[in-house]
Amino acid sequence: MKDRDIKLTAAHPEASTRHIVRGIVRQGLKPVPAKAAISLRVDADVLEWFKAQGPGYQTRINAILRAYKEEAA
Repeated sequence: MKDRDIKLTAAHPEASTRHIVRGIVRQGLKPVPAKAAISLRVDADVLEWFKAQGPGYQTRINAILRAYKEEAA
């Protein structure tokens, strides 16, 4: 079947990204825990180093903090 053969209707609209993600979560994948927005002061050179690694620097900082937390436990 080709995309042009698919008939979209009100009962069967095109799936949005949100709809697809909700379907995946319902199939048993663990939901991502909620994040807390904070203000954190770090040395400028440390922040620039993380940013220089490319997009996702906040996620990498979080992963490093999580690894430290789990190692300390």
